[in-house]
Amino acid sequence: MSTIAMSDNITTRIENGILYLTINRETKLNALNIQTLKDIKEAIIAIYENKEVQGVILTGAGAKAFAAGADIAEFANFNVEEGTRMSADGHGVLNAIEKCPKPVIAAVNGFSLGGGCELAMACHIRVAAENAKFGQPEVNLGLVPGYAGTQRLAQLVGRGRALELLVTGDVINAAEAHRIGLVNHVVPQDQLIAKCEEILNKVKSKAPLAIASVVRCVNAHYDKKMDGNNVEINEFGNFFGTEDFKEGTQAFLEKRTANFKG
Repeated sequence: MSTIAMSDNITTRIENGILYLTINRETKLNALNIQTLKDIKEAIIAIYENKEVQGVILTGAGAKAFAAGADIAEFANFNVEEGTRMSADGHGVLNAIEKCPKPVIAAVNGFSLGGGCELAMACHIRVAAENAKFGQPEVNLGLVPGYAGTQRLAQLVGRGRALELLVTGDVINAAEAHRIGLVNHVVPQDQLIAKCEEILNKVKSKAPLAIASVVRCVNAHYDKKMDGNNVEINEFGNFFGTEDFKEGTQAFLEKRTANFKG
């Protein structure tokens, strides 16, 4: 077991190929102040090229909150320039998660509101505890979401459902979040991390280069500067020059388990 970052705001450990990243502000319901977001980005970027890590489980400390939004006290007196910079920086943090070549699973253990919901949506997969709550209530503060909530929510649940949640500021429970496609799985609180580990243990048996490529291809679909089909064509072709492709196809033909090296 090893760690990759030291911070008062987050805790990290690497065990069995998984980075466990926990927002460590339980008394503040794991609210996302600016420094916490910077610490999360640093921890995620650090494992891009770290072959010891094959996946990430991101969660919040305690049993009440994944992240109950941004730290309102921190930005209540910001001016236009400061607010714009805060949003741009937040986009950068969540984009780093979305582009991570290793799958990042949000283990949503409670309130996931505002910036917390945006953080969960930036992860590749979301698993929610039965007590989890989701919402983008920024309109109640005279704001709009600032960390790509308007964009990712529409991608995940569709334009109509997204607009309703965004303009009403409604908070929904885990079962409803699952019904509309915001989360992949809902499990009892005491099974949350185990379910995330189950998913990542499946991923760990696959070809690492292929996993990273899948992430790039899917992200390309939503990038207006890219043609997702062309990205897929090129990614597919490139694999014919990799050792993992040779190993995977040979293992299939020999009816044995592949031993991927990445």
